[in-house]
Amino acid sequence: MTPALIEELTETAHAMADAARVPILQHFRSDKLSVDNKLADGFDPVTAADKAAEAAMRAVLAVHRPEDAIHGEEQGQTPGSSGLTWVIDPIDGTRAFMCGAPVFGTLIAVHEGAAPILGIIDQPYTGERFLGRPNEAGSAQLTRNGQVRPLATRRGVSLADATLLSTFPEIGTPAEATAFRSIAADARLTRYGLDCYGYALVALGQADLVIEAGLNAYDIQGPMAVVQAAGGIVTNWRGGPCDQGGRVIAAGCPDLHKVVVERLSLADI
Repeated sequence: MTPALIEELTETAHAMADAARVPILQHFRSDKLSVDNKLADGFDPVTAADKAAEAAMRAVLAVHRPEDAIHGEEQGQTPGSSGLTWVIDPIDGTRAFMCGAPVFGTLIAVHEGAAPILGIIDQPYTGERFLGRPNEAGSAQLTRNGQVRPLATRRGVSLADATLLSTFPEIGTPAEATAFRSIAADARLTRYGLDCYGYALVALGQADLVIEAGLNAYDIQGPMAVVQAAGGIVTNWRGGPCDQGGRVIAAGCPDLHKVVVERLSLADI
């Protein structure tokens, strides 16, 4: 990862996020928004905005990085030859998008075979873009209205003082939900329904923990890169890798992460 390559990847990621914003904003809070269900049993929504945004990002890659592989939520996997994979979720939080709630986001990551090395969480409606790059000065930043500020997670936080976020109250399996509630019971505040925006708030130092289960690679890799670049830790519930999804802990404070991993490691899951 040379500085020149990191800069090229960063510019490409920004171009992808810019391209995705156009169809997303055309459909957001529109009375003409149509929703399809991807499941025969249950509800997994997808909209025209999801499909158009991923197509727009893939079109950018076809021009700027045609040798890279792609793993997208809507169009699946496309092989490449460079050793790099773009892992993209055009709208993480489609349910929030349907409701007109601006806590969804476009997720972009570059995976080098072992872990994501660069990531973006983009919130098109608020104009916030959270970027995480490999460790260097200014590696994590928030851009909004042309203004750039560094991102840094909150440190020195105990579980009793922590703000905990998760997307669904009924997290994962019944056993996973029981384990989660044991942590939530000791946290100062628990909030639900923020989707990928919760990870952005951890990177921003406004929240301390995100705990989730049942994630896919495209749900976590962008947020993982952002939180880690801001000084946080993102692992599975046992403290191991989570770049392929599953059960995830994102913590701003290393000591808090250690406590939560120790507690969840004792859970019967």
